[in-house]
Amino acid sequence: MTNTRSLTSPVLHATLGEFLWMNMSQFDNQTLENLKRLCRMSCTPEEDQDILQSLSRVLDYVEQLKEVDTNGVAPCDYVLQSMLKNLMREDEPKPSLPREEFLHNAPDQIGGMIRVPPVMKAP
Repeated sequence: MTNTRSLTSPVLHATLGEFLWMNMSQFDNQTLENLKRLCRMSCTPEEDQDILQSLSRVLDYVEQLKEVDTNGVAPCDYVLQSMLKNLMREDEPKPSLPREEFLHNAPDQIGGMIRVPPVMKAP
């Protein structure tokens, strides 16, 4: 089945998740081309086929998950029960290391400060 949506359709204004959700049952080469435009990516024909097969498998699995009966199952906003509470300790001020001891542990220093590699380089 060919997707006949044009590039000016509302699909381009949808989020990526909404795009995939709307096209689950008809994911084909044209849908992949639209998705690639949304993601601003280019691929070789071989990569296109790999992506198409992978996404089709994922979407088939999502369709399979829809068959699971979840009636009576409470929504879960967490994975582990231990995540429900804050496990951090209280902040307590403590004396810091003396500068000399602190700098002694640094791999490199300059002028009493830790020297780090540059993050940005001049063009």
